[in-house]
Amino acid sequence: MKTILLLASKEIREALRNRWVLAATALLAVLALTLAFLGSAPTGSVGAGALDVVVISLASLTIFIVPLIALLISHDAIVGEIERGTMTLLLSYPVGRRQVLIGKFLGHIAILAFATCVGYGLAALALLAAGRAEGGGWNAFAVMTASSVLLGAVFVAIGYLVSAQVRSRETAGGIAIGIWLVFVVIYDMALLGVLVADQGRFVAGGVLDALLLLNPTDAYRLLNLTGSADIAAASGMAGVVEHAALGPGALIAALAAWIAGPMALAALVFSRREL
Repeated sequence: MKTILLLASKEIREALRNRWVLAATALLAVLALTLAFLGSAPTGSVGAGALDVVVISLASLTIFIVPLIALLISHDAIVGEIERGTMTLLLSYPVGRRQVLIGKFLGHIAILAFATCVGYGLAALALLAAGRAEGGGWNAFAVMTASSVLLGAVFVAIGYLVSAQVRSRETAGGIAIGIWLVFVVIYDMALLGVLVADQGRFVAGGVLDALLLLNPTDAYRLLNLTGSADIAAASGMAGVVEHAALGPGALIAALAAWIAGPMALAALVFSRREL
């Protein structure tokens, strides 16, 4: 365990030198503060609290930004070190490949957690200071922040799987952007088209639930936008709540599976790869 923690701290130090931590934190903070004040303006018309509307806005932001940040910091975690020759040097010490992978993962999650908690926390503090965060909504905000880190962990794991298989950083970067486009943009557009064409004949109930769980961003969206009646109504997903068969436990388990699966495959591929 000590070796894994040392490897994690190494990743954090490298990220600090490359200013990844500062850049990610600043980006999330600026966007979160902007959405916190612009997004809370229409609360009177939708009948939701300011914090509820901020949760909706930040959850939508997270789906686009956090997976991209996660893929950018993880896509070259393995292939990049192999190209630079540092992986051979690292493995010359008494450290296993699985320890390297887990240590990198913990380091990158620490970076994402720091950036997310500070960025979104500043938005919450700003709302408190402005007197616009009275009443409920804090539980939903906490769940949104924690699940944002969980979503980032999913895409870090996917980035490692890509990095373990390809032979160049450029290829890994291209594949990472393609994965981001598929999960964040293309998948939901395709699913919407299927639902419109199907008209509820075949794609309904358990089939629709399974299709939603095949995309981690959809699991994240359902977890945060259907958690309460006020948030569901303000986000336009009240109808989903009425027919949803996926509870918070199932959605969190799905996100955890999306982490465990790619990480296990990445460990298997990395263990067999020649340096």
